[in-house]
Order: sequence, then C-alpha cells, then structure tokens
Amino acid sequence: MAFPEPDPTALEQIRQDSARGFLGTRAQALITADDGSLVYDLSAYDFLAGPAPAAADPVLWEHSARVARHGLFLVTEGVYQVRGFDLANLTLIEGDEGVIAVDALTSTETAEAALELYFAHRGRRPITGIILTHPHVDHFGGVEALLSHAAPEAPVLAPEGFHHHALRENLLAGPAMRRRSVFMYGTELEPGPAGHIGCGLGQRVATGTTTLTAPSDAITATGETRTIDGLEFVFQLTPGTEAPAEMNFLLPHLGALCLAENAVHTLHNIITLRGAQVRDAKRWSDYLDETLRLFGPRTSVAFATHHWPTWGRERVADFLTVQRDVYGFLHDQTVRLMNDGFTADEIAERLELPDALASSPVVRGFYGSVSHNVKGICQFYLGWFDGNPSHLWPLPKSESAGRWISLLGGVDSAVSRMTVTLTDASTEDLRFAAEVLDACVFADPGHSRARELLAEVLQRLGHGCENAVWRNEYLTAAAELLAAPEDAGGRPQRGRSRNRIAADLGIADVLDAMSVRLDGHAAASTRMCIDLVELDAEDSARAVHRVEVSNGVLRHHREPLATGTTRDPSSASSSSAEADLRVEVPLGGASRLAAHGLAGFATSGDTQVWDRLRALLATARRGFPIVEPR
Repeated sequence: MAFPEPDPTALEQIRQDSARGFLGTRAQALITADDGSLVYDLSAYDFLAGPAPAAADPVLWEHSARVARHGLFLVTEGVYQVRGFDLANLTLIEGDEGVIAVDALTSTETAEAALELYFAHRGRRPITGIILTHPHVDHFGGVEALLSHAAPEAPVLAPEGFHHHALRENLLAGPAMRRRSVFMYGTELEPGPAGHIGCGLGQRVATGTTTLTAPSDAITATGETRTIDGLEFVFQLTPGTEAPAEMNFLLPHLGALCLAENAVHTLHNIITLRGAQVRDAKRWSDYLDETLRLFGPRTSVAFATHHWPTWGRERVADFLTVQRDVYGFLHDQTVRLMNDGFTADEIAERLELPDALASSPVVRGFYGSVSHNVKGICQFYLGWFDGNPSHLWPLPKSESAGRWISLLGGVDSAVSRMTVTLTDASTEDLRFAAEVLDACVFADPGHSRARELLAEVLQRLGHGCENAVWRNEYLTAAAELLAAPEDAGGRPQRGRSRNRIAADLGIADVLDAMSVRLDGHAAASTRMCIDLVELDAEDSARAVHRVEVSNGVLRHHREPLATGTTRDPSSASSSSAEADLRVEVPLGGASRLAAHGLAGFATSGDTQVWDRLRALLATARRGFPIVEPR
C-alpha cells in the first residue's frame, strides 16, 4: 500500500528522539577482524546526510539517515545504547558493581568495538550480567566478546527455549535462507544513493565471528523477577511473536521498558522475505496489549534492540497502542477478507491501513510491508494453495516460461513490446513488465537484451520503494542479471562471517542436519544401523543415539543411560538389531563428528558404514540461481 504523508508533529518528535542523548562515537570508522578483513564501516552511509536523490524514496532516505546515526547514546539514568555498529543495538545498564549487557550484536568484533566505546565514556567496568532477548543471530552472535569482559559469576539470562531456537532457526533450511538473505539484506550491494541505503531495521548486518553460549538461567513465565547487580528486572515472555522465544522486561526503579524486537520504529515482518516460520500476528498483537497493561503505567521510557527510544509515559502508551493495533488490524482484516473468498494476492492489493495507523511514522513499511505480511497471514492459516484447481498443479516456471513467451511470438517480440511499454511506465506497467521479462529470461537465459531490460525494470521498481528490503531484493536481482563485476579499490575487503555456532550443536542437531542432506533416491536401497554413544565429562556412557537408514530416510532417537554405565549400550536400544557400527562421542565432539568423520573417535564394528553414509550426503548448492533457471 502507499502510505500517506506521516504526521508532521510525530515525525519531528522522532527526528529529535533519534539524536537525543548522543555522547560520541568511535574515531576509527572501520571495524576489522584480526585478519584485516572489513567487518563494518561506520562511514559507509555518510552520503545519507545529503538530500534524497531520484534513485531513492525520500521517506526511506530520511529513515535510513536516522538509523545510520552511530555512537553511544544515553537512554535514561544508568542506561546506555551503542547504536549503528551493527544491525541491532547493544544496551548497557549500570548496576552496583558493573554493567549488564542486553543482547550482543552479530559478531564479536562489533560487540567489542561497541563495548570499548562505552568504556571510553563511562570507564572500564566488568559485565555483571548478560540478557539475551531472543534467538536471532544479530542479538547473540557477539556474546563471546561480552563474556571476555564478564565477572566470574555473571548470569546469562534468556527466555525459555532460547538455546534450542538459536541452534535450529537456520539449521535445517540454512543454505536456502542464507542465499535468500543476500537479496533481502542486500549484502552484495555497495552503499550509495543508487545502491544500498539500509535494511529498514538497521543499516547492515555485520560480518565477523559469530558465537553462541548456553544461558545459565531461563525466564519461564511472565512476571518472573531477577535481581542482577543490585537491580530488579521484571520479565514478560512473548513467545511466537517476532521470534519463537522472546521476552520484554521492565526496570521498575527507572521506569525503563525494554521491548526486545516486538515494537520498533517500523512495521515488522509476519513472514520474512529470506524465509522463516510464519509469525502469529494475533499473538503478537495480544502480547503487546499485555505489555501495555502490565508495564504502561510504570514506564517513562521504552527502548528496543533496534532504533531509538520513546520517552514520556503518554508517548510510550501511544507507541505501543499503534504497534499493537497494526498487527491486530492486519490479522483481523486479512482473515475477514480471506473468509469472504479473497486470495492472498487479492487481499494484499485491497487491504489498506486506516488513517490513524497509516499516518503514524512508527509503523511505516520500511522493513515489513502490508503486502507481504498479508500474504504471511494467509500462509499461516491456509498454506500455499489458493483453492483454485487451475493452480493446483502448474508447470514449473522453467517449463512454463517458454510456452508463455511463444504466445507472444518469442523472446525478441516480447522484449520489443516491453521496451515500448516502458517509455512512460506507471508502477503497474513496471510490475507487469517484470512478469513478462522474467518469463523471457527463464525461456532464454542467454538473451542479453531481456536480461538488461529486466534489470532496468527491477532497478526502477527498487528505486521507488519505501520498503528497504524490497529495494534490496530488486537491486540485488538487477545486479545478478547484469553480472556486475566486483568493485575494486584500496579499502579493506568486506569479510565473510566466521560461524562458531556449529561447535554448540548436540548430536541430535547434527543428525537432523544430516537427515535433510541425505540423497533419498541414492539411499533408497541402503540399510544401515549406527549407535553413537554419548560420553560425559568422565568418559562414561550417558546415552546412545541410534541412527538407522532405510527407504531413503535417516531416522534417529536418543535413549539415556544411567551415569557410569559400561561402554556397551546395546541393551538400551529399542531395536534388537545389532548396530553395524558403534562410535563413542566425547562431550563436545558432535560438531567434529559431522565435519571430520570418525578421526579421533573410539569405534567398534565396520567403520566403512560411516563412510558409505557420508557418501550419500549431498552438499547444498551455494549461490544457486534465483532470477534465472536453476
């Protein structure tokens, strides 16, 4: 939908809020890894200080300029935020003996840089507690840097289910999500007026080293309290909202409310464009209503793990009310129209927010959008099928494209028609041209003029987007169609992420990942049975994971053993079949098992069974095509 002009008074207040409390920033703009590769460039978006060009939506441009502000900010007495060093914020709350950190950014490098900025202004002090609000990597990936500054007994708090979801969020569908995230976040786009101007939620996801730690304490119910370094925290669990495990909290003595990522200065995603489990819009709205009722009267400032705070009890109440109602409206009206027989595409074109919501600058579609959120809600309830049997069994696009284009007289004819159409094209013309030219590329991927014209259309659509991730999607696709060469220059090369999260995987997680890599057809006639014996710190068997392959499926289950049992776990198996191979897996050895075979593990039986299993595992295709046939 097209949003109206934002309320000027509210917009001016947000302009002031985004700069309020600024204390200073890092002198060195480049945050680099130990090997010199670029992790984050604080100066990359300095161009946003200028006026919006024709190649950018002016509302998105101004929003990105606010988001790009980087440095240390005072939220309220004893509460500070480092913003603009990563996609998310690092919040620091001063206690009696040290400082409590809320979330940890994406990488250890950006987290360390943010901490050092805080220390430079407030003095070096130990981290006396860590609160991880939810299991998305931009909120926990830098935790190892925080732990390196932590006091010995500093607790690590998180909502119930955090560790499970942090490990599994991208484990099974990780390769597909990572490839699609290149488009959503525009990770290969260069910052610039015609290129990358942000992600709406933040400017850019940092690269660097991502880590994970298991929480030492879990919040299991709303209303639970904890005292950390002399400060009382009151928690609210909000599972199934922006993340499957998430929590807000209140600092009663300060009237300071942390909203995690449940309410930020943009409309958020019910379904992300990179792919994820669909979020529950109704639950999201209901939890924000609970937040308002539980904490609203006691709150004088609300801050989140992205963007800037909102100050004043009445303004916080208004902020939460609009956030609550936008998800409630989208849910209820989508379901109403769905029950009237409208399809997801039709509802997405038809549904508009009421003026009171549409004119609010805190729910503009910079990150989520009304269009794709509506489709996510329909997906949540009805799935992919729109009910029309003509759409039940369509040809794959790689097969149907040529047939459609032949009806237009071939690719040359279709491209010629679209060239004429685009002379004074409306947005609707561009959207239709994208459909036709996309079919041309799928029908003849080597047709250079079709690729060039589709890239032009996508660039024009992207440059007109108020939504940052839609812009990134369009511009990344255009760049891939044109096979743009990598930019050269004397600046440090932007690094790749170094993921250390795999070291935290348990045996069951590793086996789940292996199961979705198994080539089912190649394994269809294979039968094998492997027992993985899980050892504790004293090398005593504590469980056996039985792995069986048959009919092209890898299945596994865990059977715990009494601590201190003998090394032979065969009596614990529910199957009477003798395992072809037994492998003793020492504590912490699961990731090595997946990555390096059986070297260094004690085994009995036929080790070639493991080799045959590994030979049946397919490797995910990196960088698979998205805007042309696979």
